[in-house]
Amino acid sequence: MGLFLNANLPLSKRLMPKSLEDFIGQEHLIGREKPIRIMLENKTIYSMIFYGPPATGKTSLAEIIADELNCSFIRTNAVTLDSDEIRKILASAEERAVAGMRTIVFIDEIHRLIKPKQDAFLSSLENGEIVVIGATTENPYFAMQPALRSRLFVYEFKNHTREEMDRILDNALSGDEVLSKYKIEFETGARDLLIDLSGDARRLLNILEMVVFSSGNLKTIKIARDKILEITQSAETRYSDKEGHYDVISAFIKSVRGSDADAALYYLALMLEGGEDPLFIARRLIILSSEDIGLAYPEGLSAAVSCYEGIERIGMPEGRILLAFTTVLLACVPKSNTAYMAFNRAQEDVKGGNIMNVPDYLRSPSRGKDYKYPHDYKDHYIEQKYTERDVSYYEPGSLGFERKIADWIRKLKDRG
Repeated sequence: MGLFLNANLPLSKRLMPKSLEDFIGQEHLIGREKPIRIMLENKTIYSMIFYGPPATGKTSLAEIIADELNCSFIRTNAVTLDSDEIRKILASAEERAVAGMRTIVFIDEIHRLIKPKQDAFLSSLENGEIVVIGATTENPYFAMQPALRSRLFVYEFKNHTREEMDRILDNALSGDEVLSKYKIEFETGARDLLIDLSGDARRLLNILEMVVFSSGNLKTIKIARDKILEITQSAETRYSDKEGHYDVISAFIKSVRGSDADAALYYLALMLEGGEDPLFIARRLIILSSEDIGLAYPEGLSAAVSCYEGIERIGMPEGRILLAFTTVLLACVPKSNTAYMAFNRAQEDVKGGNIMNVPDYLRSPSRGKDYKYPHDYKDHYIEQKYTERDVSYYEPGSLGFERKIADWIRKLKDRG
């Protein structure tokens, strides 16, 4: 007989929080004097977009809000939401509004809602007949139409901290009706390994349940590192230690920056075998391509962004090929941090109080009568002042494409 014969839902579903007090994480949104807490305390609600990684509580918090405010809750998904369903949702919401009840429409993957379907909600939003809460892992400032986005508050959800993951694990062990019947003990290092390999709360609970499930009907269950690795199909590496995550990604980035492709590939393999999220690695490569490669090889940024988008589309294990390709490319091309350092200098200058007026001829066309249009001159360049006082931040490097940039700027400046 299976251990979970009487459990109708997986552990991650059974432990979904039912109230704000049960909800773990997102303190910047639900903590004292924070925006969503303020809404609930004042018994009001605005349309919102919950934007952030999976398994951070977006759906749970939407359901808690509806329950706290006694609102009707309709859950749907942008992928399957068609025009007929939208009309039915809006019609039923209108009936409830007449009866004095608010309706919250929760739209998962709202970034996939095409423009005509987004527009269909606008009138009901304006009339106050519905409140829309959208959930997305995509940046809504890029993925959504301005007309709808401007009517919603955008709140970013963050990954659970290690301390929060500890609390979620404790809640599972003591608060779940099924697991609390068993005495569950962790062998040395097993608890840390479980959290390190999980990545998010849902996966944490799913792995825990699978490990317990595979232990039979013993009253006392001892969870070992080997069992966790067997369930997750991960290799035992130093990356599994809680410090490993930070040390290895640091070594990986420094190896690419240092043009050592072999070392970078080793750390890449270590991360992937340790269960790291490939998109986390791809995001770091995007940052590195701008910070450390920059203008010496501008195509590096396009390669890194394409790597991220490619992994999103094809997933793993094939995504590892894209990561390997991009890692080797970025390790082997010329390096430059001049753009990054130039911006740092400009930012420090502004922070230090160097605030200037915009010259009149650079302002709006109606005021910029003395502006010299560069395209009207030889080489599309004419010398003129663009700041009230002289500033100097960018110093071109001498490697790769940036050498051509340096030569071109020098030619223009020498011409005067």
